[in-house]
Amino acid sequence: MIEVKGVYKRYHTRNHHPTDWVLKDLDFRLPKGVSLGVVGGNGVGKSTLLRLIGGMDYPDRGQVIRHGRVSWPIGLTGGFQGSMTGRQNVKFVARIHGNACRIQEVVDFVQDFAEIGKAFDEPIRTYSSGMRSRLAFGLSLAFDFDLYLSDEATATGDASFKAKAKKAFHDRIGTSNIIMVSHSEGILRDLCQAGLWLRKGDAIWFDDIDDALKAYNASVKPSRPMKVDRERF
Repeated sequence: MIEVKGVYKRYHTRNHHPTDWVLKDLDFRLPKGVSLGVVGGNGVGKSTLLRLIGGMDYPDRGQVIRHGRVSWPIGLTGGFQGSMTGRQNVKFVARIHGNACRIQEVVDFVQDFAEIGKAFDEPIRTYSSGMRSRLAFGLSLAFDFDLYLSDEATATGDASFKAKAKKAFHDRIGTSNIIMVSHSEGILRDLCQAGLWLRKGDAIWFDDIDDALKAYNASVKPSRPMKVDRERF
């Protein structure tokens, strides 16, 4: 479904000097029917990897090959137009990714899922980060993608909304796959079969998410283990 072939990625400073490689020589294949949990410390390139897979950014070297429809990273909210309302943003995206007869269906779904009340008809620039995330989450789920990308999406909102977000992903297992970045071991174990550990620009593939979590936890200090989420489905 997804092939990452020899991918390198780095950014440049304001003085146009290149930084160290964020990702270097990543090479793996995610087969159909397998969901992937991505683990690693802060700043190792987890969000960068999702942007590359989702087509929001491009590698400096190598290529990402997509077989099927891939969502944008749920949890990243930079694509909204701040002067437009939530409703207007949703309609705009629905016209691009859907068709005319489904626009109202998409709007109704997102409005119900996001649970942001009257703010749905207010400019996005007035939203809190949590409200933006709720809107982005609902908008992503309004379309039928073969692969959903999630960047800490289930960490948004109160306990009720978190449970709703987890169930939404769980309901899609079987018909779609997920590549998920999360600091919660519970959600990764529940939704993912394979694991990818990012460290120092490299990626280590594990066929079993439990092995990926064990390897990552063993590499960090005892005082900084991943969060163990005991809230199960």
